[in-house]
Amino acid sequence: MRPIPTRARALAAAAAVGVVAAGGAITVATSASAAAGCSVAYSANSWSTGFTGNVTVTNLGDAISGGWRLTWSWAGNQQITQGWSATITQSGTAVTATNPSWASSLATNGTANFGFNANYSGTNAAPTSFSLNGVVCNGGTTSPSPSNSSSPSTSTSPSTSTSPSPSTSVTPGVKVDNPYAGAKGYVNPEWKAKAESVSGGSRVSNNPTAVWIDRIAAINGSTDSSSNGAMGVRAHLDAALAQGAGYIQFVIYNLPGRDCAALASNGELGPNDLPRYKTEYIDPIAAIQADAKYKNLRIINVVEIDSLPNLVTNVGSAAGATAACDTMKANGGYVQGIGYALNKLGAIGNVYNYVDAAHHGWIGWDSNFGPTADIMLQAAQASGNVKNVHGFITNTANYSALKETFFTVGSSVNGTSVRQSKWVDWNQYVDELSFAQAFRSKLVSVGFDSGIGMLIDTSRNGWGGSARPTAASTSTNVDTFVNESRIDRRIHAGNWCNQAGAGLGERPTAAPAAGIDAYVWVKPPGESDGSSKLIPNNEGKGFDQMCDPTYTGNARNGNSMSGALADAPISGAWFPAQFAQLMANAYPAL
Repeated sequence: MRPIPTRARALAAAAAVGVVAAGGAITVATSASAAAGCSVAYSANSWSTGFTGNVTVTNLGDAISGGWRLTWSWAGNQQITQGWSATITQSGTAVTATNPSWASSLATNGTANFGFNANYSGTNAAPTSFSLNGVVCNGGTTSPSPSNSSSPSTSTSPSTSTSPSPSTSVTPGVKVDNPYAGAKGYVNPEWKAKAESVSGGSRVSNNPTAVWIDRIAAINGSTDSSSNGAMGVRAHLDAALAQGAGYIQFVIYNLPGRDCAALASNGELGPNDLPRYKTEYIDPIAAIQADAKYKNLRIINVVEIDSLPNLVTNVGSAAGATAACDTMKANGGYVQGIGYALNKLGAIGNVYNYVDAAHHGWIGWDSNFGPTADIMLQAAQASGNVKNVHGFITNTANYSALKETFFTVGSSVNGTSVRQSKWVDWNQYVDELSFAQAFRSKLVSVGFDSGIGMLIDTSRNGWGGSARPTAASTSTNVDTFVNESRIDRRIHAGNWCNQAGAGLGERPTAAPAAGIDAYVWVKPPGESDGSSKLIPNNEGKGFDQMCDPTYTGNARNGNSMSGALADAPISGAWFPAQFAQLMANAYPAL
C-alpha cells in the first residue's frame, strides 16, 4: 500500500511491464548464522517519458530486525523522482530503498511493498538483479555454517536450497503491508461447484472469491438458504488451511437497517437492532477469526458494503433520499456498528479490514467525494483507532469499468468537455481506477494512515464481447462520442442490478497499480444482485424495482431503464444464466 502518482500520470499509463521475479540469499548483519533468503517482484506501468514502479520483497529467511535495505541498478537512464513506503535514493544508475521508520522489521515470509515515480528515455528495461541487505537474490535460502566451528570446512560456499520457502504463511501478530502480495487466495468450494455446473465454468472456478456473511445464520452455515451454503465461517477457515491458502476473504454484511436506499438486499436486523448486531453477529465472527488455529492465515474482511455512502447521498433533501437512510443517519447505527466491527476484528493480529467506499458513479462528484471520506473517518474513529482500517474497497458488487480506454475526464469533443455528456454528468471521474487512486489520497488527507491501500472489485466489470468498442468514436457530438467510445455499456451508471451484457473483469491480482493492493472478486460471479420479481424468502431480502428489466427508472438512475436481466433469483442466490453471460463477455477474454 502506498501513495499514488498524480492522477494525470495514472491515466496516461499505457502498458504494464511484465513482472521480473528474483529471489535470493541475504545476510543479516546482526546474525552471521541466520538462515536467509528472499524474493522480489517488480512491475512498471509506463507511458511515453515516465513510469510508476512497484516493488514487493518477501523475506524467505529468518526474521530481519533493525532495518532492511534493497538495492538494484538500472540498465538504462531511469531516474526516480518520487517514492513512497520506503526511503529511496539514487546515485547514477544505483538505487537504494530502505525501510520506512514504521516498518523496520521484516518477518519470515513477511513482505514489504513500496513504489515510485520515475522518468526515462529510450528503453525502460527492468532491473535484472536485486540485493537485500547486501547479498544478491536468487530465490533460495541459505544456512551459513556457524562461525564458531573448530573444524575447518572444505568448502567456502554455504549450502543453498533452490526451493524457496512458501510465500503464503504469515508471522502471527505481524500485519504485512499488502495481505494479497505473495499469498495464495482461498477458493470457496461451494462457489467452485456452482461455477463448474455451468458449461465452461472450470476456466475460472479456481479464482479466489469472497465468502459473504450476510445474516447471523451464515456464521455457522445454513442448509435452508438460497444464498448461503452449508459451510459457516469456521468451515471456510478450515478449508482454507487444507488448501494451503495464504489469505481468505469475508464480507461483513448485516448492519441494522442494512441497505437503506434499496430493497433487494435488506437484512434481518431492524434499524434499532445495534445491540444484536454486536453480540449476535460481530462477536461470534470475531471469536472464530481470533482462534489461534488460524493465526497463519491472512483473514481479510470487507466491511459493510453500500452503507456509509448512503448517509451522504440518500438523506435529507437529496434526490435519492429515503426515510430509512434518514433514520440510520439520525440513530448512528451505521457509524457505531461499523466502528464496533472494526474494533473487534481489527484487534486480531492476522485480520485486515477494508471498508467499502462505493464507486465513482456514486460518489465521484465533489459534493459527495469529500463528505464520504469524512464519514468514513467518523466510523474509523468510532472504532478507537483509525489503524483498525487497513484499506478501502471500491466497486463492490458493481459494474464500473476499470479503465475507460478511449477518453479521460479531461477529454473534450468539438470544444465540449466529456463531463457535460449525459453519461458522465459532470462527474470528476470516468472509471474506477482513477477514482480509487484519487479517493485514497483524499482519505489520507482527512486523517487515515498513509499506508492504506485500495481494492477494486473486478468480478463483473470487464465489458468484453462484441459490444466492446475497439476505437474512439469519430462523432463531434459529445453524447454520441461518449456513448460510442465507453467501455461500460450500461444504460446508466446508476444501474446496479444484474446488468445485461456485463462480463468478468481482470482476474484477482495483487498490487496491479499504484495505491491498489489488489483487484479482487469480492462479489462471486454468478450470484444474483436481487430478484427480478418479488420472491418470498426467510432471509429478509426484498424486491427492488431496479432488478426488474421492465422498470423505467427513478431519479437515482436518471429515469432510465434498469438494464437488469430477467428471471433473477434473490440476492446472493445462484444465477447460472448471468454466470454464462459473464464468461461470454469476459475481458480479458477467457
